[in-house]
Amino acid sequence: MPALHPIPRSAQREEAWANGAGVTRVILREPDDGNWRVRISVATVAHEGPFSALPDTRRMLVPLDAPMTLRFPDGRELAGARFGVLRFDGTPAPLGLLPGGPTRDFNLMLRDGARGEVYPRPLTGSIVLPPETDVRWLLYLDSGSAAVETGSGAPLALNPHDAVLVPAGAGSPRTVVEGSGEIVLVKLYA
Repeated sequence: MPALHPIPRSAQREEAWANGAGVTRVILREPDDGNWRVRISVATVAHEGPFSALPDTRRMLVPLDAPMTLRFPDGRELAGARFGVLRFDGTPAPLGLLPGGPTRDFNLMLRDGARGEVYPRPLTGSIVLPPETDVRWLLYLDSGSAAVETGSGAPLALNPHDAVLVPAGAGSPRTVVEGSGEIVLVKLYA
């Protein structure tokens, strides 16, 4: 099985939002340029305001610290509880409202036929990720502590805000995540 690809907090780079109204921390971008198909990041949202317009982009957003409401130009609203998932298109860009105060939000953005899902959840004990053909997992530890093991080599320890990319591998050993805290699992389809 190919090795785990750790993405510690120290390796994640901060970038300005497209609209200049805030900062995001990029965890993974494939390819790593303006023509990305998959982008995973955590944005700091200190104030209510407009989102960046991202044409032809599907978005999944997880409020990490407090609830968030998205208000679209047609008046429609999506309310997201803390650790809930908001699914929406990148255009028209919504206004982000912060009914519980500032938050960070975990973002999965997909373009050009890329597919994926987001599963935020508490981590209490073990999570087993069975091997699947053409499926990769990204694990982001928001709080607590965790270790990831694939059965080949020593477990990889994760601290808060660290991530790890688990490569696809039909027939490879299962991946086990052990720990306590809160985690966001991202399932990426090849």
